[in-house]
Amino acid sequence: MDTLKVRDAKDVEEVVRAAIASEQPLEIIGHGSKRGIGHVMATNAVLDVSALNAVTSYEPNELIITLQAGAPLADVLSLIDAKSQQFAFEPMNTAPLLGTPGLGTIGGMIAAGLAGPRRIKAGGARDHLLGAHAVSGFGDSFKTGGKVVKNVTGYDLCKLLAGSWGTLSVMTEVTLKVMPKPESERTLLLRGLDDAVANKAMTAALGSPFDVSGAAHLPKSAFRERAEGLGDIATQGEALTALRLEGITASAAHRAVSLREALAPFGTADIVEDAASAALWAAIRDVLPFGADGALGAWPVWRVVCPPASGAAIGRQLARETGGDVIYDWGGGLIWAAVPPKGDAQAAIVRQRAEAVGGHAMLVRATEEVRRNVDVFHPQAPGVAALGERVRVSFDPKTILNRGRLKRGEA
Repeated sequence: MDTLKVRDAKDVEEVVRAAIASEQPLEIIGHGSKRGIGHVMATNAVLDVSALNAVTSYEPNELIITLQAGAPLADVLSLIDAKSQQFAFEPMNTAPLLGTPGLGTIGGMIAAGLAGPRRIKAGGARDHLLGAHAVSGFGDSFKTGGKVVKNVTGYDLCKLLAGSWGTLSVMTEVTLKVMPKPESERTLLLRGLDDAVANKAMTAALGSPFDVSGAAHLPKSAFRERAEGLGDIATQGEALTALRLEGITASAAHRAVSLREALAPFGTADIVEDAASAALWAAIRDVLPFGADGALGAWPVWRVVCPPASGAAIGRQLARETGGDVIYDWGGGLIWAAVPPKGDAQAAIVRQRAEAVGGHAMLVRATEEVRRNVDVFHPQAPGVAALGERVRVSFDPKTILNRGRLKRGEA
């Protein structure tokens, strides 16, 4: 396989134009940490943008950072953390789940658009992407957005790049909004709740005036023998419902006590603080109980998004019908489901349950063979699929960029 390493945006233009001329599709990578997500691409040419790794500008007082797309995410997180700032959408680290090294790059973070537990409050990656420079499938550079929040008239093209998995353009530089890190955090832990009661407790917490920034539930499980990633917070297989509050120390502490009183009908909540709380939410964000080196490391993992009120019912059905295990995030609106291995990763059951409530399911972890035979991304309704294809063609008419990653058989 030919790997083409570029030094700047001009190089990217030249590589894409050459690929168009020779009708050679390109696989776009940074560090390759997410190559295991999506369909297997039929190409023998890789466009490596990892050398585009500079921080173009960082203005902490303005809460703005501009970076080249190949900038290592780990380095960027360290940089903004030194200024007590963060990406509020909590980008997911897929390495533990996929068994790959490293956090990947800024471009991969945007292309995947996988947000963590604070998604319910802060929005997703697209909501924090202010602008981008990129090269389209025509081989032309373009700029969209800018460096302020209200910078768009007409089409907000940079939002399309978030979650596009590299099928619309090759990002070369992005501008993102950063936010101050909270001074302190508290997490309330309710133990032993079943899925339905936990769903009600999360709904009550999120509907309260106490500004909850995370709501997750790990059901009682016979599979999570070692409580991977949860340390001493959860015993083996114990059901655990977690509710996070963040802010200045006095406020977080006061709201935690008030929320515990409000949730008294669901049981007596324990409160964990700061480091222990942060470790718990990192484990939930990265789905560590289903990690590649854990007890369920060989099982396919689905990411199901559904209405939060339907979360408990869908999760229980999936666990019962597949014989698998589930974790709830986003107050029940996001379900991670690990299912026993089968040739189709039990896609028919998972998709049927998701569609019944207007949700959708994405196969995040599976073997290459399964990803060749199963739709990784949820099939879209005909009208939506037609609109998406029109958008894609307007960026990349010859399907040069990441051909086949989103659609089975396209490669």
